[in-house]
Amino acid sequence: MANALDHVLDALDVETFLVCSSRAEGMNLALAMMADLGFNDVDIVFIRFQGAGVRVRVRAYINRPGDKYPWLDFVNAEEVQS
Repeated sequence: MANALDHVLDALDVETFLVCSSRAEGMNLALAMMADLGFNDVDIVFIRFQGAGVRVRVRAYINRPGDKYPWLDFVNAEEVQS
């Protein structure tokens, strides 16, 4: 079976609450978390400091426009089997 991330069309969003003392610390923690998970091409799409930390949504780009899309191999394989 193929890696599930090979089936992702474009990006993966991760949303969580990180305990920290400032918005800047939260941004750094969010980016470090995504690097720890193995994602390098990331953007913070939402961040809000509230009380004990930040609510953050981070987007990891699996495929950017113009990339060689791994999921095309699955589509082509299905067409050959038909």
